[in-house]
Amino acid sequence: MDSYRVEKQAVVKIQLPDADAEIEPVPTSAGGFRPEPELDRLSNIVRNFNDQFGTLFTDADRVARLITEELPAALLADVAYQNARQNSDRQNARIEHDKAVQRAAIKRMGDETEFFKQFLDNESFRRTVLDMLFAMTYT
Repeated sequence: MDSYRVEKQAVVKIQLPDADAEIEPVPTSAGGFRPEPELDRLSNIVRNFNDQFGTLFTDADRVARLITEELPAALLADVAYQNARQNSDRQNARIEHDKAVQRAAIKRMGDETEFFKQFLDNESFRRTVLDMLFAMTYT
């Protein structure tokens, strides 16, 4: 801190108009609380997923079950993700979540080849799956 010093750079006069002015009151409609998150039913999420990606798979119900049941269970059992979820902020938990999903997908690569191929090759599909799984497992 010894090498820092305050230095005057400019002197400026502020000219205000010579008129009667009025300051608007502070709005009272916005409170100091967080709004309740808007949650969607799992059935709506699965239906939207099937509408968007259902034609990619021969057995869309199996893939939906994988995404809504098996992968969330694997994520909740992943020690690294649970540690990040409990002890880190949302951003760091999301990073560890994405790694945990990749580990879980790789473990199921032999059984779920269609899912794994789409997960690797289709960026839109991967992002949708990661967002859905994070929403289901973070809270």
